[in-house]
Amino acid sequence: MTDRRLFLKSMAAAGGALLLQIAIPSARAREAASFEPNAVVRIGADGKVHLTMPYVEMGQGTYTSIPMLIAEELEVDLKDVVLEHAPADDKRYINPALGFQVTGGSTTMRAAWMPMRQAGAAARMLLVQAAAQQWQVDPASCRAAHGVVTHTPSGRQLRYGALVEAAARLPLPAPDSIVLKQPADFRLIGKAARRLDTPAKLNGSAQYGIDVQLPGMKVAALAIAPAYGGRLLELDTAAALKVPGVRQVVRLDDCAAVVADNYGAAQKGLSLLAPQWDDGPNARLSTADIVADMAQAAKKGAAKVRSDGAPEQALAGASRVLEATYELPFLAHAPMEPMNCTVHVQADRCDVWTGTQVITRARAVAAKVTGLPEEKVTVHNFLLGGGFGRRLEIDGVERAVRIAREVKHPVKVIYSREEDIQHDMFRPYFYDRVRAGLDEQGMPVAWFHHLTGSSVLGRFLPPAFNNGFDPETVDGADAPPYAFKAIQVDYTRHEPPHIPTAFWRGVGPTHNVFVVESFIDELAAAAKADPLQYRLALLKQNPRAEHVLKLAAQKAGWQGPRDGATGRGLSVQFAFGTYMAMVVDAAIVDGEVRVSRVVSAVDCGVPINPDTIRAQVESAVIFGISGALWGEITFRNGRVEQSNFHDYRVLRMHETPLIETHIVASHEAPGGMGEPGTSALMPALANAVYAATGKRIRKLPIATSLQAA
Repeated sequence: MTDRRLFLKSMAAAGGALLLQIAIPSARAREAASFEPNAVVRIGADGKVHLTMPYVEMGQGTYTSIPMLIAEELEVDLKDVVLEHAPADDKRYINPALGFQVTGGSTTMRAAWMPMRQAGAAARMLLVQAAAQQWQVDPASCRAAHGVVTHTPSGRQLRYGALVEAAARLPLPAPDSIVLKQPADFRLIGKAARRLDTPAKLNGSAQYGIDVQLPGMKVAALAIAPAYGGRLLELDTAAALKVPGVRQVVRLDDCAAVVADNYGAAQKGLSLLAPQWDDGPNARLSTADIVADMAQAAKKGAAKVRSDGAPEQALAGASRVLEATYELPFLAHAPMEPMNCTVHVQADRCDVWTGTQVITRARAVAAKVTGLPEEKVTVHNFLLGGGFGRRLEIDGVERAVRIAREVKHPVKVIYSREEDIQHDMFRPYFYDRVRAGLDEQGMPVAWFHHLTGSSVLGRFLPPAFNNGFDPETVDGADAPPYAFKAIQVDYTRHEPPHIPTAFWRGVGPTHNVFVVESFIDELAAAAKADPLQYRLALLKQNPRAEHVLKLAAQKAGWQGPRDGATGRGLSVQFAFGTYMAMVVDAAIVDGEVRVSRVVSAVDCGVPINPDTIRAQVESAVIFGISGALWGEITFRNGRVEQSNFHDYRVLRMHETPLIETHIVASHEAPGGMGEPGTSALMPALANAVYAATGKRIRKLPIATSLQAA
């Protein structure tokens, strides 16, 4: 029995509907030898297929791609699938890749691929059997298509809606008897499909957390202690309360909130609070202090992640040794929808309205703050206006519930852009040392990579941290795509003081691929070799990586013409279950880096919706360019120095390059697509800047490194 085998339960739902509960085992469930449902598919008497989504939609296309899996096997049209947000329930809506109800890590399609298809196929088999029994014919003589069962010899037809009540009384097909469609027969999978959520987003009816409106609702604006670890001392409450529309001021240990009839009044009242702060233990903390401390930590003991091929011995026999230190900065998420959460605390219940990637954790923290049992807390989830890992965290929910305890009405707590950036949970700072021993031809005989930085997964999911490291932090470093004869990877966990770190459109690969692909480029330059050919020589044992690299280079015209000012750089990776290569053209124009073209080749296994794949690559490229060129959170006197998009710069529309995405046809299981493009872009861009300027980028952001040079 495979790990992702389907477990189904079928029952009659209200109104004569066919209800299927789907279950796949998580790691924890396998240990207990028990399985719980993780999603629900309900087919109503009207023939509509209602899918309770165990994952959330934050722009990645989940709410179209997962229905495609159901619709493909169930033989219905995509427009006939109706989506519903799942309530909080770790057992019924578990993400098997992570062990609880969560959307993240580019795991959604990998987790949904088999169970959703099997659910659709099982429902189709039940409906066909119900029709065959009604006609008293062999089910093999019937076929299903477009929500209709047809008896092929006679031409008789019954719509699904007329069959659901009878189908719900039939025994489920045995898992081993469920036959999935062959790729050659796919009608939807692999074909471009318009996103189901687009019309609502275009006409404004799509609902995000920040759109919540409730009777009697108030709105709160925040002022959070500017220094991390700081505390609130004094406020001018009287001045704030004089503003028309301001109803009250709520004081917490580390923040103040002005509660008003509308956000404008709340912000005006906030401007008059004149808060006094105790900056606490980090009153003088600076980025330089953090980096110096990290550099010292890197010299101390480290956990051995991997050691193969006697690397020290191989290094001793090398003709030449190269080494470098790479640094990657703290980064903010800065989603377009700033952090927000609406809460109504009553004596016997608590309701929370927000957009979150971790709905059960949001419920748990609300229960903890209010003292209510979890079953008395309801979290109403919404579309997310960007997440990138930020909404994997529950600090915003916790703070909103603490404020709402002091307010009689429902209260919507909204972070300003400044508070959102300055009180984010940041992508960690990393300090990496790499060494390589080269033979006489300049090819690596030994590879060493020592990482120093936070373990986000160690905090987020402590059981994943074992033997001094976790698999996410070292992802992209512990198993690079190249055939190194000897390799050693070490990790030193070092957490910055009072500065919260979190996932940022991936952590391990977005950090490690930059280091690996930048240093490989350095090795190619030392060997006076073409960066493409140098990589290909090391990829002979990795055909999928070799193929995407060749494809990207060919489509980009790697050896083709370019103007003298343009540099061309590349990268290749295996991350989040996806193989990707990227070629970037960049030049220095008026003192700034301008990216003119990005060409990527993607092997993500079965391409479920090619349009979504291209959109995800384009989004990740733009996100990655912003981070690589300008992204940087710095500290001075314990405070974040950046505050809005004027000093935390993101790529504008007129700066966006031509982006080409070439998708490899594949029958392999799907890989993730939300994050790979960002990790592939950053080193390819840095390598392009080197090709254009001769300046090697070992410290991000690129703009700062070029200025320092």
